[in-house]
Amino acid sequence: MIDHVHDLDAVREATDRLLSAIGELDNAAVAEPSRLPGWSRGHLLAHLARNADALVNVLEGRPMYVSGEAREADIERDAPRPLEAQLADLRDSSARFLRTADVPADWSRTIEMRNGVTDSAARVPFRRLVEVELHHVDLGIGYELRDLSDEFVAREIDFLTERFTGNPGVPALRLEATDKKHGGKQWSTGRPEGEPVTVSGPPAVLMGWLAGRCDGSDLETGGAPLPSLPPL
Repeated sequence: MIDHVHDLDAVREATDRLLSAIGELDNAAVAEPSRLPGWSRGHLLAHLARNADALVNVLEGRPMYVSGEAREADIERDAPRPLEAQLADLRDSSARFLRTADVPADWSRTIEMRNGVTDSAARVPFRRLVEVELHHVDLGIGYELRDLSDEFVAREIDFLTERFTGNPGVPALRLEATDKKHGGKQWSTGRPEGEPVTVSGPPAVLMGWLAGRCDGSDLETGGAPLPSLPPL
């Protein structure tokens, strides 16, 4: 059972943490490259603001974006802005999302994301949490995969393994957590056929590999090559 109220509280906390961290930057830092190839920190901040508005559209029954081209154009338009403008936009757009999500609604209804992807409305707050938390890491300003909460990491592994299940580009995989808290917990994903490759390691590293945020060099495969994963 997805607790959207719990997830909205987590979004508030993560957003406050992100805004506080961004507030310590300057205009030069915003213009510097992020950890995402081809994107500056300004691109990431613009994306986060526009994603908040896009999720408002989703919750209110409108298309998430006018088009893929319009989405990219908005990010390119907003990326060069100075820190003050970036911060104000992200603060305001995040607040709009939270206000919209606070309106009483049928959270069991089906909503449509980009590219025809459908989901339960109740999972939208967690989707926003993923955007805020992972892109905070992508900014490269001191917030790392190891700083993510155990709950978030475990749930994001659940989400990503579900997403990769049945993907013909992903071999059969068995993921195993090796930390003290989750030690022995396993996830299966990828193609249904074939002997699965067992990939083990700390949950944050497993999640980072699945999400394309690390190369997985710290993971164990029992001598087998670490499979390459398609981009999300």
